[in-house]
Amino acid sequence: MRLAKYLSLTGCCSRRAATRLIRDGQVMIDERPANHIDTVTLIDTADGMRCQEQILVNGKLIAAVEAKAYWLFNKAVGTDSRLLAHLPNSLLHLLPESPRLYPVGRLDKDSRGLLILTNDGELTHQLMHPDFGHSKAYHVTVDRHFSDEFLLLMAAGVSYKDITTLPCKMSRLADDSYQIILTQGLNRQIRRMSQALGYKVIDLKRVSIQSLQLGDLAEGLMRPLSAVELSQLQSSLQAIMPANS
Repeated sequence: MRLAKYLSLTGCCSRRAATRLIRDGQVMIDERPANHIDTVTLIDTADGMRCQEQILVNGKLIAAVEAKAYWLFNKAVGTDSRLLAHLPNSLLHLLPESPRLYPVGRLDKDSRGLLILTNDGELTHQLMHPDFGHSKAYHVTVDRHFSDEFLLLMAAGVSYKDITTLPCKMSRLADDSYQIILTQGLNRQIRRMSQALGYKVIDLKRVSIQSLQLGDLAEGLMRPLSAVELSQLQSSLQAIMPANS
């Protein structure tokens, strides 16, 4: 198995991130710097699936592949999605010690709603692939009432700085709130789109990712995906995965 793929299976990072770590010389295999064509030999042990070679990432020995876990988390405003131990409001402090879970993508600290937590590097790779175009739905409240023209302008794509966003789906929820379904994941995209048209976002909540729905999961709580939810998510991803991924 290719080294980058194995690292993603351990939950260390995504496959794309593993490729970057190898490129930057941060991965050692059997006491030498790894390269992008390295492969590993897999062996089964009582602790899980390991590789025969010794692998270190940033000086840390990579453990065996854990059983895959998939959870939904309803992130509150103020929780930082970065897993940084020195941040008192980091998501890291809300996660169990085992299994090790990592968020798929991020939600801004000022935003709330659905996060997928997993140690499945392959699923993370699929969801984070830049050409993938999976859908994410958000409920957004702005600082004042807006017209139907605003919805049309947002749906057509908005230009700010040197970016023009892709077309998206828009629908009105109330005089000052809307649902937006994106297939992009640009930094603070919804806030910047709204701001470019003269509106300030005062509440942003992610309610779905592909087939997964936040539903009535209480804020600050997490739950495992059901077998049906996981199967539907995997099927939806395979249906639109780029051929060259």
